[in-house]
Amino acid sequence: MEQNQNNWLLTSWISNEGASRIFIELKFTLRDCNSLPGGLGTCKETFNMYYFESNDENGRNIKENQYIKIDTIAADESFTELDLGDRVMKLNTEVRDVGPLSKKGFYLAFQDVGACIALVSVRVYYKKCPSVVRHLAVFPDTITGADSSQLLEVSGACVNHSVTEEPPRMHCSAEGEWLVPIGKCVCQAGYEEKNGTCQGSCVVMCLGHPLERPGNHGVDFMGGCAPIFRPQTEDVERKSKEAQKE
Repeated sequence: MEQNQNNWLLTSWISNEGASRIFIELKFTLRDCNSLPGGLGTCKETFNMYYFESNDENGRNIKENQYIKIDTIAADESFTELDLGDRVMKLNTEVRDVGPLSKKGFYLAFQDVGACIALVSVRVYYKKCPSVVRHLAVFPDTITGADSSQLLEVSGACVNHSVTEEPPRMHCSAEGEWLVPIGKCVCQAGYEEKNGTCQGSCVVMCLGHPLERPGNHGVDFMGGCAPIFRPQTEDVERKSKEAQKE
């Protein structure tokens, strides 16, 4: 292995999609230097990861010294020549985070200074609190904050046919979880809560005997509710009983 290795692998521009903190998951294999013939003194078992923020999607003239170092990455497990013979892949997974970010996107760079490494995959992502309905209030998708301990206060909007009793709020944690609900909405008069919504309640107000109304024909209409169909024999039986009483 040659001395003074300095190999760079650069990504294309990556949009942060409005996130101020991003996570980078690496999957890689790395060879044990002791198992590499002639590797002692020149072989390394680490590599470096960098980033560069930019609004320019075509930033191809970025110099190496402009990149900001994220971390030196080491393997928990390294493979040997024996593992190669047995076709055993010792895959390492490492996750790092970067923030706060202030521009639209960024580039990643990986520097090899003498390691025998295979970078299998690079996954870039951010965390968010998903849209949810809580106490009749809708809370939108919310990207987590830049600080790992930050709680973002988010205001909720009352669902249809509901009003604010106390302004609904919740807090979005750095791990993408909703915490500390405050306030709530309540259904307007004439509506009732059901499955996180306010639905019209079925209130029956009868004046006299519905079955005696002209043109009823054995059907009771309960306001805006579905009609209840009654057999015609029910009318006959009831009138027969009334005639016997007379």
